[in-house]
Formats: sequence, structure tokens, C-alpha cells
Amino acid sequence: MMIPGAVAICASILAQADTGSTASGESANMSLQVQSVWDFVLKGGPMMVPILLCSLIAMAVVAERMMTLRRSSVIPPKFRDGLENVLAEDGLNRDDAIEYCRKNGSCVASIFATAIKRLDEPVELLEKHITDAGEREVLKLRRYLRLLMVIGAIAPLMGLLGTIFGMIEAFQTVATSGEALGKTELLAKGIYEAMITTAAGLLLAIPVLVAYHGVSAKIDSLVLEIDLMTVDFIETHGRSGSTRPSDPEPTGQNGQSQKESSEVHSEPVTA
Repeated sequence: MMIPGAVAICASILAQADTGSTASGESANMSLQVQSVWDFVLKGGPMMVPILLCSLIAMAVVAERMMTLRRSSVIPPKFRDGLENVLAEDGLNRDDAIEYCRKNGSCVASIFATAIKRLDEPVELLEKHITDAGEREVLKLRRYLRLLMVIGAIAPLMGLLGTIFGMIEAFQTVATSGEALGKTELLAKGIYEAMITTAAGLLLAIPVLVAYHGVSAKIDSLVLEIDLMTVDFIETHGRSGSTRPSDPEPTGQNGQSQKESSEVHSEPVTA
């Protein structure tokens, strides 16, 4: 829907322009008139092939990301409630909670599984592990986005390159033709066909960049929601279930604790 639809619009505009010029009495070569989208592609020359391939790749990436980044897939609606129920039933045994996260398989479940494994650790260390897990999941959410950015950047360049090739061919035709002197229509024909690739490159780059920023905004929104859920989870369970051993009492030289030693020395001496 990106470049094919845009090309169709551009082709229809060119066809209407050609029809209008013919009706007004101006001489127009039928071979220059754009009859269809396929005709528009053919007139663009060989550089239209990589532009069309990039268009297909961009459409596939956008469709795949929109399916993957659905909120129900990234943050299942009932995940948090189910996890709280499992934790309430398990108590200190969190194996069932980790298994629950593993079976869920969502992005937020992977982050919470990391948190549950390390609930006994200090909050600072727990937050570090959760941050590392979150960064790994964000990389998965942003998969293929760099490809969209690259396509949006090189599409106008490919169109410009096609135009340069067309201009070279047009001037070469005029230079080598003995009948080209004073006939500007020969040069205009080459320029007309050469500019098609520039238009095609821009028609691809603009919607691709819009899609890139749209998908990026959706990812940022999901990451923010996951971050709020994680902070709430840490505040609720960060110090629960801790079974750290108490600090041992300092001992004296004879192996007795200071408390026992003080009790011995405090007893009155009787005759």
C-alpha cells in the first residue's frame, strides 16, 4: 500500500495531464503517455526494480511489527492478576510463578520472570537485573526498525541515481544524434522519463519514515507501561520473602558471645 498506491495516484495524474494536453491540440507522443501503474514503472528505467523491492520489504516489516506490537501480545490484560494469584498461593516457593511467566511468553512476562528469580536480592541489584532484562526485550520490540530507517534514507537516493542515469542517457542521445540539433523534444523526453525514478523514491521514502516514527511511538508507549508495572511490582514484592540470615553475634576470645560473656561477668561472686 505504500509505493504502489502512491504510484497509481501519480500515474493517474500524469495520464490526465497527457489527455488534457492532447485535447488542447498540442502534439504528444503516445509512447510518452502513462497508461497504467506498470507503464509508470517501465518508464522509470532499471532503478525502479530496487525501489519496488524496498517497497515490498517495507510493507512486510510494517505489517509484521503491527501484528507483533499488539498490546494483547506484549502486555496480556490478565497477566498481572494471574501472577499475583500464583505468588499468593506459592508463598516463598516461586517456581510456579516462574513457570507461569515462561508459559505466558510475552515481553512483560520475561521481565517479571527475571524479577521473581531475584526477589531475595537487595532492591538496587534487583532493579539492575530488571533493567538489563528490559533492554533485551526492547531490542526485540525494535526488531527490523533499523531496516525501515535505512529504506527511508536510501529510497530518495536510489530515485536520484535513476534520474542521473536517465539524464546521462538523454544527453548522450542528443549528442550522438545528427538530427537532434534544435529539437528540444528529444531532450525533454529523456528528462521526463528520468524524473520518474525521483518521484518513485520520494513516494516510497515519505510513508516509510512516517511508519517508522509511528511504530517507534507505539514501542515507547508500551515500554512506559511495562516500566510502571515493573516499578509497582518491585515496590510490592521487592523485600517480601527475604530469608537473609541474621548477622552473627560477635564472639570473645573463648568462643563465647559478648552477651554470654557479659552475663558470666555480671554474676555476683559468693563466698
